[in-house]
Amino acid sequence: MPVKGLLAELGARGLVHDSTDGGALAALLDAKSTGVYVGFDPTADSLHVGHLMGQISLRRFQLAGHRPFPLAGGATGMVGDPSGRSDERNLLDRETLQHNVDRIKHQLENLLDFGAGANAATLVNNADWTVGVTALDFLRDVGKHVTINQMTAKESVRNRLNSENGLSYTEFSYMLLQANDFRHLCASNDVELQMGGSDQWGNITVGIDLIRRTLQRTAHGITWPLVTKSDGTKFGKTADGAVWLDPARTSPYQFRQFWVQMADDDIAKYLPRFSLASMDECASVIDAHAADPGRRNAQRFLADEMTTLVHGAPAARDAEAAAGVLFGGDPTTASREALAVVASEVPCTKVSRADLDDTFGLLARAQVVASTSEARRTVSQGGMKVNGATLAEGETLASKGFLHDRWVLVRKGKTAYHLFDLS
Repeated sequence: MPVKGLLAELGARGLVHDSTDGGALAALLDAKSTGVYVGFDPTADSLHVGHLMGQISLRRFQLAGHRPFPLAGGATGMVGDPSGRSDERNLLDRETLQHNVDRIKHQLENLLDFGAGANAATLVNNADWTVGVTALDFLRDVGKHVTINQMTAKESVRNRLNSENGLSYTEFSYMLLQANDFRHLCASNDVELQMGGSDQWGNITVGIDLIRRTLQRTAHGITWPLVTKSDGTKFGKTADGAVWLDPARTSPYQFRQFWVQMADDDIAKYLPRFSLASMDECASVIDAHAADPGRRNAQRFLADEMTTLVHGAPAARDAEAAAGVLFGGDPTTASREALAVVASEVPCTKVSRADLDDTFGLLARAQVVASTSEARRTVSQGGMKVNGATLAEGETLASKGFLHDRWVLVRKGKTAYHLFDLS
């Protein structure tokens, strides 16, 4: 039996923006294991933090005894969702879309259990039931059940129709494709609930109406509030661009730091929305954070949980340890794995042991300092640390030993690091 009270918990966490009849939906979720889906269009070969709410919401439902259906939009990705956009997406070719679908499948599998028995996750791709359908069949079986009045009444469509860029017929049809996905999953997999961000509400309700008209069944929808930062900027974006789930695009260290650096105004709101910890534990963490915000305990709590979910416990542990080193911790206690993370995050120069004897020359050649004279001046002023200890006049880099017989970590001032690698 599913865990009861899930809808109420979602509301308490701030995760319900719109929903169909709350009483009927709560009764459905309390009564039986329900199929629920969230769609992910493969517009890139990786999902990003902006997609994480959907993945975690599916995980939350699975932990409560329901059946999650993450959907990779191999078909809808060819069209592009106009919701929340002021211009049209660039269309991708079939090969690129298939590559992207293959890549994000692995990321979806990281957060969901696909071998959980009765409520195992099922990964579906809407290309499987859409690509072979002719235009005439689609218009007859789907288009005839949806009026133009319905479609133009949706906020996402109205916004684009009134914009300078307008709305192409391609994007206008997206709503029908998504509605058909819901209808197909309801008919074939008994999926009765679709979730998404609040900008998806119009698309979701069209699917609910299509199910009622064609299958004579009741279906439901939930949207969560769009995730934005307190300063109004888009969540999951940094100065360097999107925070990706693919470690080749955004390293686990950088991913963790995104959460650690979350503003205090945001953490109290988003910790209960993203964390799978109980509401009581979330409240306790937030209270402790409010008592001493400088320690950033709430941010670290969420950072560790999200990094573990997305990248695994070892990567999360090494990212945390590397952060400790780069924020003033003792590098001599760091593991080899943590220092390997450091090596990927700071400038690194391969050297021989003999190179390390020419301390000032090496520091200048590696551009740790601008010149040998600046190197001498910095050392004389006590501004250079090697492996965590101040480098004194007359000492060489080699005299400070080697971290795991391989690395020498130099820090100039408080934040400028350079790693010398003897591998």
